[in-house]
Amino acid sequence: MQVTETLSDGLKREFHVVVPAADLVTKVAARLDELKDRVRINGFRPGKVPVAHLQRLYGRSAMAETIEAAVRETNAQIFSDRGFKLATDPKVTLPTEESAVEELIAGKTDLDYTVAIEIVPTIELTDFKAIKLTKLVTEVADSDVEQGIAKIAEQNRPFSAKAEGAMAAKDDRVTISFTGSIDGKPFQGGTGEDVAVHLGSSTFIPGFEDQLVGIAAGETRTVKSAFPKNYMNAELAGKDAVFEVAAKSIEAPGVVTIDDAFAKSLGLDSLAKLRDAVKERLAREHTTMSRHKLKRALLDELDKRHTFEPPQSLVEDEFDRVWKSVTGELESTGRSFADEDTTEEKAKTDYRKIAERRVRLGLVLGEIGEKNSINVTEEELRRAMVERVRQFPGQEQQIWDYYQKNPGAIASVRAPIYEEKVVDFVLELAGVAESKVSREDLYKEDDPQAN
Repeated sequence: MQVTETLSDGLKREFHVVVPAADLVTKVAARLDELKDRVRINGFRPGKVPVAHLQRLYGRSAMAETIEAAVRETNAQIFSDRGFKLATDPKVTLPTEESAVEELIAGKTDLDYTVAIEIVPTIELTDFKAIKLTKLVTEVADSDVEQGIAKIAEQNRPFSAKAEGAMAAKDDRVTISFTGSIDGKPFQGGTGEDVAVHLGSSTFIPGFEDQLVGIAAGETRTVKSAFPKNYMNAELAGKDAVFEVAAKSIEAPGVVTIDDAFAKSLGLDSLAKLRDAVKERLAREHTTMSRHKLKRALLDELDKRHTFEPPQSLVEDEFDRVWKSVTGELESTGRSFADEDTTEEKAKTDYRKIAERRVRLGLVLGEIGEKNSINVTEEELRRAMVERVRQFPGQEQQIWDYYQKNPGAIASVRAPIYEEKVVDFVLELAGVAESKVSREDLYKEDDPQAN
């Protein structure tokens, strides 16, 4: 076997490989000798089939298998000998001319091919103990608990029918039937029967609820409204619609007394238990946000401390995914780059930087996990899969089967678990100081462009 490096440019490498025909023929002969004792051919006793006959029957397929194995094994040796970690699958170029292929299959010529790869750079990990981070923490205030309970009470207000002839006011609940049209034609999802509309809730498209104020039971009126430009259904986004609306009943909201009886109506023993439940929920939300901010700060530090050039093939793949998401979102909302106060060229530059950051951080986290033997256990993976399956009630078996049959789907479950374990590992070594902040500061939005 002869291996010649023909390209070394940054992280890109290319090799010209020659495997002697004699080596291939020898391996084919060994393969056919193995077959001799296993195949059953009419007219021959087991183990007595002449090799020449086997060559006529299976020679081409045996050589094809041998060539495939030779390429795979030779490449593995090339990469292993040089300590390469591949960024993507190798690109192998074999002879394509019919005469050359026939000569190769017949064992009359050497296996001559090229293999091009892009490697992962050597990553020198920073001293994690030198990383200093601040963990934002927020206590649950009594006022937040009371606001939470008040919101629950508002969501559970009773409604009672208003007097005959009474008109709907803001905060009333109106039960309606409606038929919608765009340019005089009905559209899918544009009709509804016995639909309860809470006026002022902004549940319906802008302007719809406002035009129902003053309507009475039994009254019919025409409501004109436009779907938002960012409406989830791209076919309706930004379009003007006309609805013929018939009000069936008008109900006014009642008053909820926040006491033990109200708590019991929610399945809790007392108002004190309700307060405890709301406080626990808010505490979990604060903890989740605190973790998000701390992780973000850690990733910023890791990105700042590891400045190597990532493999461009991985960057391009990540950029393509990001860009497809960005352009898809703009298309569905009917917006343009100008609406986002940018240009397509500048947006591409910005999102390519995001793609580079994501790839670089992914490689750094992978290197940390590999060097410190961090793995996702089968039990951790199973629990995560069960949680995902539970999100699809009634379809549990189909979703479970989908994950079992799709390695990529399982990888999408494993990846975030692995990432969190690596982050936990680094946080244990880094210097983390807590800082008490207000709820407003804890929930202050991060830069939406960052990862």
